[in-house]
Amino acid sequence: MGIYAEAISDLVRESGFGGMTGGNFIMLIVALILLYLALGKGFEPLLLTPIAFGCLLVNLPLSGIMDDGGFLRYVFYGTEHEIYPIIIFMGIGALTDFSPLLANPVTFLLGAAAQFGVFVAFCGAVIMGLFSIREAACIGIIGGADGPTSIYLTMKLGQSQILGAIAVAAYSYMSLVPLIQPPIIKLFTTKADRAIRMDALRPVAKIETILFPIVCTIAAGLILPACVPLIGVLMFGNLLRVCGVTERLSGAAQNEILNITTIFLGLTVGATMSAHDFLEYKTLMIILLGLVAFIFSTAGGVMFGQLMKVLSKGKINPMIGSAGVSAVPMAARVVQRVSQQENPGNYLLMHAMGPNVAGVIGTAVAAGVMLTLLK
Repeated sequence: MGIYAEAISDLVRESGFGGMTGGNFIMLIVALILLYLALGKGFEPLLLTPIAFGCLLVNLPLSGIMDDGGFLRYVFYGTEHEIYPIIIFMGIGALTDFSPLLANPVTFLLGAAAQFGVFVAFCGAVIMGLFSIREAACIGIIGGADGPTSIYLTMKLGQSQILGAIAVAAYSYMSLVPLIQPPIIKLFTTKADRAIRMDALRPVAKIETILFPIVCTIAAGLILPACVPLIGVLMFGNLLRVCGVTERLSGAAQNEILNITTIFLGLTVGATMSAHDFLEYKTLMIILLGLVAFIFSTAGGVMFGQLMKVLSKGKINPMIGSAGVSAVPMAARVVQRVSQQENPGNYLLMHAMGPNVAGVIGTAVAAGVMLTLLK
């Protein structure tokens, strides 16, 4: 009996039960909650599902899946060296229609104004004294509502210890756009503002859509070289979409390549959410500051929209400024829904898509500024 008892004791000790800590247990619950939000509530399921499952895997004790030689440690190479976020930007470019922005270029300014929250949260994190200046930059970029850019900047600045918190905050707030933005929009606009109709957008010639990604890449590269990896690959993906002769490449960028990369990125980001790294006071502060960043980005876009309304003598609905965050196309859909609550016949979706796609560029530029100043 002694031999059997010792064998059972060794088996328990070498099992996950024997290695389970209170932190592991809490993180397994966190993983299950994230899975529920992704699968049950539809909160960014394409990315939150692999992130949650990566969190689950890394918190199963003694598996070694994220240790040297472990499966996710090898896959993590693409996240650690900023490969996956850049590839995802190619897919985003192939999926994005920049025609609304080209039809009304002035809305580019709204995409820039909606980066206001990035710098508010950055300054707030620095003033708190809890974070280094590089960590503060990673936290601030959450305000752009762009998950891949948040991950890219975090890894580029060497802040992998907060990657899980940054990614969870970024994608959570992206998915909560329909809940967070309407109250902010209504706070900074009147009923009359929200009911403003805008003139139909002009048709955009094909040559404009082809020249835009080329010119944008050259201009961004010459002005801010640090943003070339994001902007350049984004525009390359868009060129595949609009040129009309690379349908197969565009389709691959939009589907197979994007989907595979999303799986690997999500799993490895989740794998950084070990109990040791995630269960800290800093994590809560990152999530709260991310919310501050997102709120101020939305407010900044709407307030600049108010300025544009005045300058255009009432021809621009200030609500479209809220779509300047790069949560495409959710932020634009929120504008459409809120506008129809005041004026059922109003149609602002395509107008809001202008600042919405501009926000993708704006967040990448904000990340480039951070990299240039902090590298």
